[in-house]
Amino acid sequence: MKKMKWQLILGLILISLSGLLYLFHYVIFKDIHHIFIYLLGDIAFVPIEVFLVTIVVHRLLSDREKKALLTKLNMVIGAFFSEVGTKLLIFLSDYDKNSNILMEHLSEVRIWTARDFKEIYKKLKSYQSDVKINPENLENLKKFLIKKREFLLRLLENPNLLEHESFTDLLWAVFHLTEELEKRENCKKLPAADYGHLIGDTKRAYNIIVLEWIAYMSHLKNNYPYLFSLAIRTNPFDLKASPIIMTG
Repeated sequence: MKKMKWQLILGLILISLSGLLYLFHYVIFKDIHHIFIYLLGDIAFVPIEVFLVTIVVHRLLSDREKKALLTKLNMVIGAFFSEVGTKLLIFLSDYDKNSNILMEHLSEVRIWTARDFKEIYKKLKSYQSDVKINPENLENLKKFLIKKREFLLRLLENPNLLEHESFTDLLWAVFHLTEELEKRENCKKLPAADYGHLIGDTKRAYNIIVLEWIAYMSHLKNNYPYLFSLAIRTNPFDLKASPIIMTG
């Protein structure tokens, strides 16, 4: 309220100053006709000026800022996949009974076009994994995620993530799974209902990571071919993938 009052006072001061200047002009030159010609011309230009400043220039600056922000966000997403995401995909896909569907669609990502990325992403939005992890490996998953807990917390502290809703959802899903597992002293001895609850949390995180991986691969292919080269050589859905380059 105080801010609006201050702006109103400033506006009145500026309008009054303008009126005084026009009065000063009339006192000196005694030409009201000349004043109104230029006044009307200036007022007529105001809508054009508003359009240029608030729409054209603002849009250009906004697009530039958005592009810079997305670049920073994709750096964060890249760090996530390097530290956590790719390892989770490799680990969980081994226990996904429907992983053959993912491998069928995602093993050839290296030859995809922009249209392919969009179509596969849209198609796999409805994908339902069937992850079945035995209690011993659930305990291994718990140990891995707890080790990465501080890393995940640092990512969540990044204020820029508010601009990337899907990746924020991904982090919350993985972090929630980490907290759930951490609260269990021994994942090898769980009631069937509790085990089912943890598997549900695991599926949620896994499904979101798959979709975000597709989006990230599209970004790398369009902007960083050398990073995309390594990513496809470590593709978690390609059984033949190898980081070793065999031919030139």
